[in-house]
Amino acid sequence: MAKKQVKNKIPSKKYEKYTISGDKIERKKSCPKCGVGIFLADHKDRLYCGKCHYVEFKKRE
Repeated sequence: MAKKQVKNKIPSKKYEKYTISGDKIERKKSCPKCGVGIFLADHKDRLYCGKCHYVEFKKRE
């Protein structure tokens, strides 16, 4: 039996969801409906929750 080919996987970027200031770790924007554990996806013009479909539009400059 031949071995399966391993696809090139993109590593998770969970470290980008947090900011470090001094000794404290702070979470970036999370979903107000789902709670603290669910982050909002950062798109060009909006913040979006994939779980409950909550949307916050960014202000135009």
